[in-house]
Amino acid sequence: MKSIIVWKIKKYLIFYCALVYKAADSLDRPEKSRANTPSEELMKMAFQRQRLSRRVVNDLQKRSTAGVFFYMLVPPVLFFTDGYILRHLTASLVFLSIFTLICLFRLIHVHISKKAPDTRRHDTWHKAVFVVSILLTALAWGVGSAIFLLYSDERTIHLLMIICTVGFCAGGVISFMPVLYLAVAYNFLMLVPAIAAVFIGRDAPSLGIAMILYSVYLVLISLRGNHEYWNALENEYLLEEKTRELEITSRTDVLTGLYNRRHFDELFEREWGLCSRRKSPLTLLICDIDHFKKVNDTYGHPAGDEYLKLISRLIQQVFQRETDLVARYGGEEFVVLLPDRDAEHTRELAQRLGKKIEAAVLEYNKEKIQTTISQGVTSCIPAPDMDRDVLLTRADNAMYEAKNAGRNKIMVDMQ
Repeated sequence: MKSIIVWKIKKYLIFYCALVYKAADSLDRPEKSRANTPSEELMKMAFQRQRLSRRVVNDLQKRSTAGVFFYMLVPPVLFFTDGYILRHLTASLVFLSIFTLICLFRLIHVHISKKAPDTRRHDTWHKAVFVVSILLTALAWGVGSAIFLLYSDERTIHLLMIICTVGFCAGGVISFMPVLYLAVAYNFLMLVPAIAAVFIGRDAPSLGIAMILYSVYLVLISLRGNHEYWNALENEYLLEEKTRELEITSRTDVLTGLYNRRHFDELFEREWGLCSRRKSPLTLLICDIDHFKKVNDTYGHPAGDEYLKLISRLIQQVFQRETDLVARYGGEEFVVLLPDRDAEHTRELAQRLGKKIEAAVLEYNKEKIQTTISQGVTSCIPAPDMDRDVLLTRADNAMYEAKNAGRNKIMVDMQ
């Protein structure tokens, strides 16, 4: 008799696993082929699921934490129905104690993990503990329900156990679908012991078959939900990346990669306020390429574009501090904002820049392009009642003085 029961359990388990595998394979194959299309690969090749590990664990915790309170509430309600706990006190208390301890551990772990350092080692550790605690919850309920189904003759507790098991499994699909293996394992540990108990016990075999089909259906729902969750997460990630790209594009000059005028004005306003509060100097340098129109007319605009790129690289080589703000202000004009640096020091840097540009030669289509720049420098300690545009005007006037003085010169406004 015992060997027949074991053989039956094996047969139904093999049947169950085959159904799950077939369902999963049939549903997963179209998704894989769809995800491997060139356009999808091109769009999602930068998406890294490992980077979102903490986000997924946080989502799982948010989805499942409310369920823990129901796990703690449901068993007492079951066992007090018709006074079942009074008739089976020891078994009921053992099950309640084990299940409640696991649930309390999960709640404590959620609280601790929120305060854990944001490091890969801690993330891996807390994710492992979180997953194990979920599987222990499922295993404790699955084994407990199977024992009550096998060794209790009370039909009421049988019915309530099966209803609660089915309900917990449905909730598990919703809660754990972001991690497919967790959703499937949770339902497996919840349902398989109960299914085995139904076939071993005196319940109708049709109930066991219905539970198997229900389990397969849950796997299908888990697969579909998992794909939808990750597609939504990938789309959210791609949207953030696109937003970041657009933000960078909106504040940089397409040709040179330097800040554009609009973003420079925003940074200028910010630095003006900071230097005003600190009562520290703020220096502005404006430079303009000499005879740049002649470069465009002689060698063409593509050559002029390449020369602008060269000039922008040379400026960045001279002004290397993180706080130095370099921007293309328009056409062949560049500006450099230098917080906490006085005019005299900036003059020395401007001289170095002028020599580098004068010595630089751009070879373009076998032609050698070489020119100079005129620079204007001014500095002040910003005050609340001062207009920052005055600093721009003074630097611009100093630059035109350098132009009028014969070009390739530096003029400093010391007002």
